[in-house]
Amino acid sequence: MTLPKHIAIIMDGNGRWAQRRGLPRVAGHREGLRVAKEIVAETARLGIPVLTLFAFSTENWRRPPEEVGFLMELLEEAVAQELAELARHNVVLRAIGRLGELSPRAQSALARAMETTAHNTGLILNLAINYGGRAEIVDAVRAVAQRVQQGELTPEMVNEEVFSSFLTTAGLPDPDLIIRSGGELRLSNFLLWQGAYAEFYSTPVLWPDFRPCDLHAAIEAYQQRERRFGSVSVKGREE
Repeated sequence: MTLPKHIAIIMDGNGRWAQRRGLPRVAGHREGLRVAKEIVAETARLGIPVLTLFAFSTENWRRPPEEVGFLMELLEEAVAQELAELARHNVVLRAIGRLGELSPRAQSALARAMETTAHNTGLILNLAINYGGRAEIVDAVRAVAQRVQQGELTPEMVNEEVFSSFLTTAGLPDPDLIIRSGGELRLSNFLLWQGAYAEFYSTPVLWPDFRPCDLHAAIEAYQQRERRFGSVSVKGREE
């Protein structure tokens, strides 16, 4: 059966996983990183072209400073330590979000990793860091308005295709499947434009407990769905 070309994952439940074990929340984030590595490897093995992981949202800055600081350090550590492994598995690393608001060290680590893996030809691993769907759309609108002001575009030229080219995911297919761990049933400001017709799959499994079998279950559920994109079902049912 057809595999999704782009899977996006909201990795939710690290804090709850830790709290249920009497551990600090940061322990959940470290375990969540280990799981992310495992899922990246399995996604690459399955031959899925694009995987987007929601690593840090624009709203996550509201968390306690010590937790935010740990997450930034964990990001730098993970990118630096996993660079050789990403290269070995032919993975292309990309990042979306307001990266300029990250620490200089985090920006440098990401830039070096993206440059090093840019010529790889395997899985595109897209990290959403300091990312918010509304912020992305606002930034794209500003960029379009600037082009119009400069005379490079007219309002009549702006359609969905043109607008999509101003998003941080430009050049990537829209996600076919969005998976959320932790049992919640909301997008949490994730890929609002790109996910318009994505299939949504929620599992109660907390992210640190997520395994390749859970990824397979999500893909199998996706394969059982009929994607109509607003048109009439091939079985004669209407939207």
